[in-house]
Amino acid sequence: QVQLVESGGGLVQAGGSTTVSCGAVGAASSSDLMGWYRRVPGKRRELVASITKSGETNYAVSAEGRFFISRRGLGNVISLEMNSLKPEDTGVYYCYGQWDRDYWGQGTQVTVSP
Repeated sequence: QVQLVESGGGLVQAGGSTTVSCGAVGAASSSDLMGWYRRVPGKRRELVASITKSGETNYAVSAEGRFFISRRGLGNVISLEMNSLKPEDTGVYYCYGQWDRDYWGQGTQVTVSP
Protein backbone atom coordinates (compact mmCIF):
# COMPACT_ATOMS: atom_id res chain seq x y z
CA GLN A 1 0.00 0.00 0.00
CA VAL A 2 1.40 3.37 -1.05
CA GLN A 3 0.69 6.57 0.83
CA LEU A 4 1.37 9.95 -0.76
CA VAL A 5 2.30 12.64 1.74
CA GLU A 6 2.09 16.25 0.59
CA SER A 7 3.60 19.39 2.03
CA GLY A 8 3.82 23.05 1.15
CA GLY A 9 1.27 25.42 -0.26
CA GLY A 10 -0.56 27.96 1.85
CA LEU A 11 -1.35 31.60 1.23
CA VAL A 12 0.64 33.50 -1.39
CA GLN A 13 0.24 36.92 -2.93
CA ALA A 14 -0.36 37.21 -6.66
CA GLY A 15 2.94 37.29 -8.50
CA GLY A 16 4.64 35.28 -5.81
CA SER A 17 5.97 31.75 -5.71
CA THR A 18 5.50 28.63 -3.68
CA THR A 19 6.40 24.97 -3.88
CA VAL A 20 4.38 21.89 -3.05
CA SER A 21 6.10 18.55 -2.53
CA CYS A 22 4.98 14.96 -2.31
CA GLY A 23 6.68 11.81 -1.14
CA ALA A 24 5.56 8.22 -1.53
CA VAL A 25 5.66 6.08 1.59
CA GLY A 26 5.54 2.32 1.23
CA ALA A 27 6.44 2.16 -2.46
CA ALA A 28 8.63 -0.78 -3.38
CA SER A 29 9.56 0.67 -6.74
CA SER A 30 9.65 3.92 -8.66
CA SER A 31 6.35 5.10 -10.00
CA ASP A 32 5.98 5.17 -13.77
CA LEU A 33 4.15 8.46 -13.56
CA MET A 34 3.62 11.04 -10.85
CA GLY A 35 2.08 14.45 -10.93
CA TRP A 36 -0.23 17.09 -9.56
CA TYR A 37 -3.89 17.78 -10.11
CA ARG A 38 -5.80 20.81 -8.96
CA ARG A 39 -9.41 21.13 -7.84
CA VAL A 40 -11.03 24.52 -7.99
CA PRO A 41 -14.45 24.98 -6.35
CA GLY A 42 -17.19 24.33 -8.86
CA LYS A 43 -14.90 22.70 -11.39
CA ARG A 44 -13.57 19.24 -12.15
CA ARG A 45 -10.16 18.21 -10.94
CA GLU A 46 -7.63 19.06 -13.65
CA LEU A 47 -4.09 18.01 -14.43
CA VAL A 48 -1.49 20.65 -13.62
CA ALA A 49 1.75 18.81 -14.35
CA SER A 50 3.12 15.30 -14.54
CA ILE A 51 6.50 13.63 -14.84
CA THR A 52 7.43 10.13 -15.95
CA LYS A 53 10.07 7.86 -14.48
CA SER A 54 12.41 8.92 -17.29
CA GLY A 55 11.82 12.58 -16.56
CA GLU A 56 9.44 13.52 -19.36
CA THR A 57 7.15 16.31 -18.25
CA ASN A 58 3.70 17.44 -19.25
CA TYR A 59 2.01 20.68 -18.24
CA ALA A 60 -1.42 22.18 -18.46
CA VAL A 61 -1.50 25.16 -20.79
CA SER A 62 -2.18 27.42 -17.81
CA ALA A 63 0.97 26.14 -16.08
CA GLU A 64 3.40 26.27 -19.02
CA GLY A 65 6.34 28.55 -18.37
CA ARG A 66 5.32 29.28 -14.77
CA PHE A 67 5.28 25.90 -13.04
CA PHE A 68 8.08 23.36 -12.94
CA ILE A 69 7.78 19.76 -11.81
CA SER A 70 10.75 17.69 -10.70
CA ARG A 71 11.55 14.28 -9.21
CA ARG A 72 14.37 13.34 -6.89
CA GLY A 73 15.71 10.66 -4.66
CA LEU A 74 14.65 7.21 -5.87
CA GLY A 75 12.13 8.99 -8.05
CA ASN A 76 9.20 8.88 -5.66
CA VAL A 77 9.53 12.41 -4.36
CA ILE A 78 8.17 15.15 -6.57
CA SER A 79 7.96 18.89 -6.24
CA LEU A 80 5.99 21.49 -8.10
CA GLU A 81 7.54 24.94 -8.13
CA MET A 82 4.88 27.52 -8.92
CA ASN A 83 5.89 31.01 -9.99
CA SER A 84 4.08 34.15 -11.08
CA LEU A 85 1.03 32.90 -9.26
CA LYS A 86 -2.41 34.20 -10.16
CA PRO A 87 -5.63 34.18 -8.13
CA GLU A 88 -7.02 31.60 -10.57
CA ASP A 89 -4.29 29.19 -9.45
CA THR A 90 -6.09 28.94 -6.13
CA GLY A 91 -7.27 25.45 -5.33
CA VAL A 92 -6.51 22.18 -3.63
CA TYR A 93 -3.48 20.50 -5.16
CA TYR A 94 -3.45 16.71 -5.16
CA CYS A 95 -0.41 14.55 -5.68
CA TYR A 96 -0.90 11.32 -7.58
CA GLY A 97 1.21 8.41 -8.64
CA GLN A 98 0.83 5.22 -10.63
CA TRP A 99 2.01 1.89 -9.29
CA ASP A 100 -0.22 -1.15 -9.35
CA ARG A 101 -3.05 1.40 -9.46
CA ASP A 102 -3.50 5.14 -9.08
CA TYR A 103 -2.81 6.61 -5.67
CA TRP A 104 -3.78 10.06 -4.43
CA GLY A 105 -2.65 12.34 -1.66
CA GLN A 106 -5.01 14.13 0.70
CA GLY A 107 -4.51 17.46 -1.05
CA THR A 108 -2.91 20.70 0.04
CA GLN A 109 -4.51 24.11 -0.25
CA VAL A 110 -2.89 26.87 -2.28
CA THR A 111 -4.54 30.26 -2.02
CA VAL A 112 -3.36 33.16 -4.15
CA SER A 113 -4.57 36.53 -2.96
CA PRO A 114 -5.04 39.41 -5.43
